[in-house]
Amino acid sequence: MAGTDRSKSRRDGDTGPAIILVEPQLGENIGFAARAMANGGLSDLRLVRPRDGWPNDKAVASASGADSLLDAARLYGSVESAIADLRRVYATTARPREMRKPVVTIRQGVKDIRKAVLREERCGILFGPERMGLTNDNAALADTLLTIPLSPGFSSLNLGHAVMVAAYEWYQAGDSTPARSLPRSKTPPATKDELIALFRHLESELDTCGFLKDKAKRPSVVRNLRSLFQRSEMTEQEVRTLRGIIVCLTEGRRRPRRGSDA
Repeated sequence: MAGTDRSKSRRDGDTGPAIILVEPQLGENIGFAARAMANGGLSDLRLVRPRDGWPNDKAVASASGADSLLDAARLYGSVESAIADLRRVYATTARPREMRKPVVTIRQGVKDIRKAVLREERCGILFGPERMGLTNDNAALADTLLTIPLSPGFSSLNLGHAVMVAAYEWYQAGDSTPARSLPRSKTPPATKDELIALFRHLESELDTCGFLKDKAKRPSVVRNLRSLFQRSEMTEQEVRTLRGIIVCLTEGRRRPRRGSDA
């Protein structure tokens, strides 16, 4: 599967929340949910009375490589039995419920679950059937209601998509990937001496061609050019390439054209 490094472990798979699908109607959505769980480093999939029975070939087809999660999925006859070993349970909902329970966003929910994991408390997230979601009776078994904030005019999610959002938020809450990075080049970053030599080379040629003829504006133009190149975090090779380009352009300008008098 593209973008997957199978040599890497599925982080947090044993400590993350159990994903509990209550009466899922389509095998395809179970497969999509399993794939989403694998994307987010989750592995505990629990199924409560899937409509089309279990195992399900359509789930395997849509899991796209997350077969191990389907093979390890546990089947239950009731929500009570599916959550029996858990300390804290969250119930997903897209509509208000007439019950006095804490309501948190998915982002806050996974933060709370991570704190519970540090206390060695197993947690789970309930997802209801595709058509109507969880019943109030099932939601009443949860400690907390979990919402995924979306456009009020269209807040309903496909089951697989809902699990994907939860898995993504879970993974992101513990991820250390920098928000911005620049892949390392095979050649080292240019030294300031090399950059200054480039600047002076370029500025000399710009003086020669007349681009910097306005003496009043020259200092600010030079500063802007230097800032532009410094933002690019150039390597030694890139500096050499740019200087070669400058030489080629300037020598080409000075070289007589074919057919002209020398």
